[in-house]
Amino acid sequence: MSEIRIQNIKFSYTEHAEVLKGLQFILKEQSTAIIGQNGAGKTTFVKLLKGLIRPSSGDIFLNDKNLREYTASELARHIGLVFQNPNDQIFKNNVLDEVMFGPLHIAQDKNEAKRSALDALKMVGLETYAHKNPYDLSLAERKMIAIASILAMDTKVIIFDEPTMGQDYVGKQRIKEIIWSLRRRGKLVICILHDMDFAAEVFERTIVFNEGNILLDGTQQQFLLIKKC
Repeated sequence: MSEIRIQNIKFSYTEHAEVLKGLQFILKEQSTAIIGQNGAGKTTFVKLLKGLIRPSSGDIFLNDKNLREYTASELARHIGLVFQNPNDQIFKNNVLDEVMFGPLHIAQDKNEAKRSALDALKMVGLETYAHKNPYDLSLAERKMIAIASILAMDTKVIIFDEPTMGQDYVGKQRIKEIIWSLRRRGKLVICILHDMDFAAEVFERTIVFNEGNILLDGTQQQFLLIKKC
């Protein structure tokens, strides 16, 4: 099981507006939902985890190695991020090519990458869409393609940014099953959410961000008790 250690992380986009204000906690074992209002710092935080931006101060460690020591390609082997908007992630004109891109990028050979991609498409229920153009599909289906693209890479850490966006009941149920399956396989699953009901039902731990700080960090049971109050 992977461990991510957050050590006094601060981040600012501008000199006088601190987005994250000294976060310190460990992500390990438990599937974790990070919730909070817009502007709470959730998406900034996952960009830091993925190495897309660097902390203004503080450090993030993946299994005792500082993320500053990883190249982008090295980190891609360990941490997968499903973007909130699939249109920011998808760039191929063929579903199978899109889902194969990640595995090929982390040095799977073509046959292995194709098997990984087809297995991932089956997990999201789009195995019959392999030769379609992603932009001929609905937003919810493109979101599933984005998820499949990360599942195919088989990273130890998987981050979902608003995975239920645009999904109907069936889509949400499928995403629940995917998250539970990943957890059973020993993956560290982290999810950015607005959907408090989904967070309470699916995740073992919930962290509530508020204006760059942690307002609440508790188990699913503790979160359910607070939610009922």
